[in-house]
Amino acid sequence: MINELHFVYGVMGCSKSAGALMTKFNYEQQGFKVLLLKSTLDTRDKNSGNIVVKSRIGLEAPAITFSQKTSMKNLFKKHKADIIIVDECQFCTVKQIDELKELSEIVPVTCYGLKTDFRTKLFPGSKRLIEVADKLTELFSVCECGKPAIFNARFSNGKLVTSGSVIEIGGDEKYKALCYSCYNKKKQNKTR
Repeated sequence: MINELHFVYGVMGCSKSAGALMTKFNYEQQGFKVLLLKSTLDTRDKNSGNIVVKSRIGLEAPAITFSQKTSMKNLFKKHKADIIIVDECQFCTVKQIDELKELSEIVPVTCYGLKTDFRTKLFPGSKRLIEVADKLTELFSVCECGKPAIFNARFSNGKLVTSGSVIEIGGDEKYKALCYSCYNKKKQNKTR
């Protein structure tokens, strides 16, 4: 195993969570203990009573949650593992990313998440990962027109939204991955 900090990113719907779960499975199949982490800001499965990382294609696994006040070092001490996998890492604070970087000297750390928000701005956690990760991997996704999707567009009543709260949890009902051209076309008809 290579001890490094790896950031795997892409737009919504590009199988980031599925990738995290497949990576977890591969390590566990070889006998390694995996610490799978998920932000408390991701409340999509709140009503199920289970804390899981869940993909759109139906894969899921139990996870440990962290808030923006959680020390990643303390979490690792409490749940000793051979590898750390973080889903929705864009919700990590800069301090948490720095702690994950330190932990990557001990165990491999792989972070899966969005690079940019619906305003096309870097999330602070993602920005820090781009600055300090040993390895960056972009997952490919396609726009409705067939071009590579690079933006996470938020919609309300069928119209593109470009302002508001940065964190608004949702899936396909609220967000769509778009290419630059389609994003700009929809921006002409936005609601706010």
